[in-house]
Amino acid sequence: MSGAALTRDELLALPPVIDLETLGRAFGLKRSTTYDLARRGELPVGTLRLGRAQRVLTAELLEVLGIQPDTATTAAAA
Repeated sequence: MSGAALTRDELLALPPVIDLETLGRAFGLKRSTTYDLARRGELPVGTLRLGRAQRVLTAELLEVLGIQPDTATTAAAA
């Protein structure tokens, strides 16, 4: 695995768009497995191709994982 899996707090602190390595960490996948799934179109989230790079919307990742931001935390951040 490429680093430890991400905690809920780390997931909520992610930027709006993430790379495939971060996505893999969220699911506890190795880097090679994540890229292989992306190449085959088998990730549970959609990817955005920006040139040669692939990115994922964090909101979609959180939705798939069933993680919703705390309303108190969101209100305090605004």
